[in-house]
Amino acid sequence: MKVICDRGALQETLNTVGPVVLSRTPKPVLQCVKLTADDTGLTVAATDMEAAIRVTTPRVEVAEAGEALIPADKLSQIVRETVDSTLQLETEGEQTHIRGEDAHFKVFGYPVGDFPPLPQFKGEAQFTITGAMLNKLIHQTIYATARENSRYAINGVLMERDGNKVSVVATDGHRLALAKGDCKAAKGDDEVGKAAIVPTKALQLLIRLLTDDDESVRVKVADNQVLFATENALLASNLVEGNFPPYQDVVPKDGDRKATLATDALQSAVRRAALLTNEESKGVKLSFSADGLKLTSRAPEMGEAEIDVEVPKYEGDPIEIGFNPAYMLDALKVIDADQVQLDMKASNKPGVLRTGPNFLYVVMPVNLG
Repeated sequence: MKVICDRGALQETLNTVGPVVLSRTPKPVLQCVKLTADDTGLTVAATDMEAAIRVTTPRVEVAEAGEALIPADKLSQIVRETVDSTLQLETEGEQTHIRGEDAHFKVFGYPVGDFPPLPQFKGEAQFTITGAMLNKLIHQTIYATARENSRYAINGVLMERDGNKVSVVATDGHRLALAKGDCKAAKGDDEVGKAAIVPTKALQLLIRLLTDDDESVRVKVADNQVLFATENALLASNLVEGNFPPYQDVVPKDGDRKATLATDALQSAVRRAALLTNEESKGVKLSFSADGLKLTSRAPEMGEAEIDVEVPKYEGDPIEIGFNPAYMLDALKVIDADQVQLDMKASNKPGVLRTGPNFLYVVMPVNLG
């Protein structure tokens, strides 16, 4: 293999695949990236045996096709520290020579055949979706996944398709985020692959690949794996085992107190009220009435906060309800609508933030004593 690479493009590609490379493992090849040079460009691949990612950069000049298996950390460090605009990579057996204008590195690698085979995107996609839409759906839900939980199913994000609609759902038991978007189902659509629980890490990797809003992403679920393919990249990941909670049952449908608020105003008010909370009193009280909304918070030995917010529209009797401000802000930060509706039933019942038919967020109240 002999290629001349645009250093910036190579560094960007290495940064994209880097999170999959294992730093500690008894298998040294899993600490490596596999380089493949052919007429499509230079492809960089990595796997941790749970997820695999492959990215091709066309910004190279391939003088000689071939493959190499190189320790990822050393290659990344060399590329990052080099000041040259281009680098030449040339293999000699299991050694790779990296040359710049004033430097020459010889890096010892491993036999390419020792690298595990990577999944391939075979056949037709079950559906396609734009990069912009998929990116939006992930950002509007991924923050609500459980970080550590014995119920492995909620450590991932449910991706569910019904015809030309995709629903993405995440929950950690204290809140639930649901976002819907348009997709294009394959012809002859069947039941296979309509729902899958995708690991949070895989979606964080996928976000790195979604750099072109207009690019189509092909999606397929097969053999307990999900595959996402763009023109120059492929991400494959094992699915999370188990059954996702029946989220439709979690969404309250009887909220008879409804407030319509400016998203920015509510976000600002919650952020300011959260300034005077601590671990012992981390709730913010929202008091709704015909006069508007008053947010209050207090923390022993710190003080109290009181913030008034205009409510353009309110339906129902007055109510006082407490929420964890961090949970509220997580949702408000990803809402792309000017107004948000908050539905409530009682101070001990969940609240629901909505923006039209395509986004809702259920959050459990906190007891403020």
